[in-house]
Amino acid sequence: MLENIVIVGAGQAAVQAIDTLRRNRFAGNLIVVGDEPWLPYQRPPLSKKYLAGTLGRERLLLRPQQFYEQHSVEVRSGRRVEEISRREQRVRLDDGSSLAYDALLLATGGRPRPLDVPGTNLEGVHRLRTLADADRIRSGLSTGARLVIVGGGYVGLEVAATARELGLTVTVLEMADRVMGRVTCPQVSALYEAEHARHGVSIHRNVRIRALSAQSDGRLRGVVTEDGGEYPADIVLIGVGVVPAVELAAEAGLTCDNGVVVDEYCRTSDQAIYAAGDCANHPSRHYGRRLRLESVDNAFEQGTSAALNLLGMSTAHDKVPWFWSDQYDLKLVIVGIGQGYDTVVPRGDPASRAFSACYLRDGELIALDSINTPKDQMAARKLIAARVRPDPQRLADPGIALKDAC
Repeated sequence: MLENIVIVGAGQAAVQAIDTLRRNRFAGNLIVVGDEPWLPYQRPPLSKKYLAGTLGRERLLLRPQQFYEQHSVEVRSGRRVEEISRREQRVRLDDGSSLAYDALLLATGGRPRPLDVPGTNLEGVHRLRTLADADRIRSGLSTGARLVIVGGGYVGLEVAATARELGLTVTVLEMADRVMGRVTCPQVSALYEAEHARHGVSIHRNVRIRALSAQSDGRLRGVVTEDGGEYPADIVLIGVGVVPAVELAAEAGLTCDNGVVVDEYCRTSDQAIYAAGDCANHPSRHYGRRLRLESVDNAFEQGTSAALNLLGMSTAHDKVPWFWSDQYDLKLVIVGIGQGYDTVVPRGDPASRAFSACYLRDGELIALDSINTPKDQMAARKLIAARVRPDPQRLADPGIALKDAC
């Protein structure tokens, strides 16, 4: 019988685990430890509405203070777990205190991938992962300021859209030959590049960064590229990906490989320790390989699964994942994992601003990108899970409902 559950990390996976545990009548001690000074909050708005100043801090909270009080959850904000003692089943915090656990859930998330060039510590150079990061960036988003974004992924492009709407001059430098190349097909990348260009964002591809330069007084001057070019900047955002926060787990001797390695029940190599969310590397029966996913949906689902398994309610985590990105008035929803596709079937005309891209492998629908086509993405969740093999000609006809093309 579990009496003490400790959750390390205070994000979406942690909150979902708390909610699931209490809904399923876990009456023991429940403690969540987060290294930020705030209650658990949403991260997606940090690059959009919160950064633009149209969403207040209180509306970021995943649950209000009363939720934790009503459910007898002890939240230790602004505290960091420094060590896991597996033998004693205790964690040591940075204030010298320790917490005993019968079960431990690691929901430590990730952190921005570093850019290993000189000058990244100059004032005016930012990463975006936390609320404090967003506050620092927002303080420099004045009309007419020059923003250079290193990286053309979700976060970089979302910030580019927000900054343009605030009146900044925006340049995006992408190392690859197209934006969002890791997660979308060339047709979707081209659509988003064209949309950003239409709004005045300057995108440069195949760019290698040499350094961030400073003026004689030490202030940020710009971004220097390997070909000798320099892009003047008043503010720089580095957005070159996320790495899982596994140091705590690795130091405790847990198996780690691109995240904390877990089984289908979210258990680590220690039977008393589970992991969920951005930090967890789990096996996907559907895709036949291990995945580490950075998404709200995965954190929600995996936090739920981990909690149920903590309570002895055997629940395998194997949902078809989905992701989203809002840029201008284009809502991109990606259902499934498109990596390894051999065919892309477009549905509709990208110029219509309502378009889907269907990813096939050996005839099976494995993923779908939906741009302003909510019916397609909703249907795709069931169809991908069912491993359907659609008729490519019917699939390409947007006049035929997606479910009827399979």
